Amino acid sequence: MNRTDLEVTPIAALAFAVFAASTSAILVRWSTAPSSIAAFYRVLFTTALIAPIAFLSYWDEFGRLSWTDLGFAIVAGVALAVHFAAWFESLNHTSVAASVTLVQTQPIFVALGAALVLGERVSRETVVGIAVAIVGAAAMSFGDAGEAPISDTTLYGNSLALLGAITVAGYVLAGRSIRQRVSLFPYVTVVYTACALTLALLVGVQGHAYLAYAPREWLLFLGMAVGPGILGHTIVNWVLKHLESVVVSVAWLGEPVGATLLALVLLAEVPDAITIAGGVIVLAGIYVTTIERERRHGPDDAPATDD
Repeated sequence: MNRTDLEVTPIAALAFAVFAASTSAILVRWSTAPSSIAAFYRVLFTTALIAPIAFLSYWDEFGRLSWTDLGFAIVAGVALAVHFAAWFESLNHTSVAASVTLVQTQPIFVALGAALVLGERVSRETVVGIAVAIVGAAAMSFGDAGEAPISDTTLYGNSLALLGAITVAGYVLAGRSIRQRVSLFPYVTVVYTACALTLALLVGVQGHAYLAYAPREWLLFLGMAVGPGILGHTIVNWVLKHLESVVVSVAWLGEPVGATLLALVLLAEVPDAITIAGGVIVLAGIYVTTIERERRHGPDDAPATDD
């Protein structure tokens, strides 16, 4: 197989990355470790797998990082950690439906940031695509609304889920900006290191044990690093150099669709009619957004060959 055979288009890479990220829900469901521990080791192992390649092949580029890019990459890593922590914690205070719906409003914040900060034009058709995808995500979420009764603490939980949406939007926007100037491996090494250190601090504050877990848990942590971490988030960060942040954030809403399909196959969880309809609507919204991008920029059939 030659090098050309390995070249893929950004759209194809994004679709693969979203599906890889969909494995996260299954792996977390199989794990019995605290959610912050799972998040910490997922990011730590991802960093451990990425860093040797980064330091061996891009050592000189680390020295050329501007203080601005380094600072914003660190902020992106902290934002990613806050996203994980806030979203996971929100599930302890509000319904699954409310938590997932609110965290999936992130394309709205990405669109606003892309227009105001990055100067990316958001067309009317793209706004329609975002709205359609979010409606579908909400429908998927409310398919299991009866699983978690609403309590007096839902306002706190809903606020945490909204914080998770805002911080993941910041993570996507920072990646879109910095990846125009910085290669993939140096960028994600800084981001993941900052994220892992932030999550390690959170684990300490929560008082969880760092090491007292069964071998099965360590294998699941490694699976989270390889699947959602490297094949999911890292490929998305590669894509952010080539596709607008809004397109990436809307495509990310396909993660619950992939997770639902995997849950059907691996956990024998059969989705109800509302969940299925919501998944179809999400895919329709992603389709509208992608087609609108192709209308403005031409079909994305040229392979991307850089880092």
